[in-house]
Amino acid sequence: MNTELDALLRSLRVWDPEVTELPAFDPEEAPAAPLPLFTRWFAQAVAAGEREPHTMSLATADEAGDPDVRIVMLHGADAEGWAFATHADSRKGRHLSRRPYAALVFYWPVLGRQVRVRGPVTTAPHEQARSDLHARSAGALAAALTGAQSQVLDSLGELSRASRAAWDRAGREPDADVPSWTLYRLCPDEVEFFQGDARRRHVRLRYRRAERERTGPEGWVRELLWP
Repeated sequence: MNTELDALLRSLRVWDPEVTELPAFDPEEAPAAPLPLFTRWFAQAVAAGEREPHTMSLATADEAGDPDVRIVMLHGADAEGWAFATHADSRKGRHLSRRPYAALVFYWPVLGRQVRVRGPVTTAPHEQARSDLHARSAGALAAALTGAQSQVLDSLGELSRASRAAWDRAGREPDADVPSWTLYRLCPDEVEFFQGDARRRHVRLRYRRAERERTGPEGWVRELLWP
């Protein structure tokens, strides 16, 4: 056993009251559909000083059903679903082409909150992906133009050369197209809101679609879960 690591782990405390104020959450006051509550919680995380509230864990599975997870950025959430983007030929892009179902997790420790989202994933038209990319920073475009995501890299020098060329092109062609860049939308079957409690009486509210149709906010079932 790594005794140094073990000592560090035992020294940590979850939701230290000196730095974390856990808000109350009354599920009886929650809206009928999950998106308005997500929007409210997201805004509260921003106001509370959460440094990267738009980062989320994205879980996918390969052809064999083996899971994989990584951190990505939320590109938006609306009636069509929670949006994120990546190259279609990246590992997660390949997973989604074969098994178009995924799960997301947001964690906002400053408020002791989590939001879990899972459901089928669809791809947006390329023009939407292109518009979304060009609405972002020059760095985002340069990273997309660098390409080769998830492929084996021979050296950091190779990365430096490819990145430098991509930054140069992004400066010359701010509207440059990246054919592999894909905007995905996860339309949830389930959305769970978790509010931590100092006495471990955590509140978990799950929204679950009553029917398989996913054409709007209607048809959500709300239920509490044991922590």
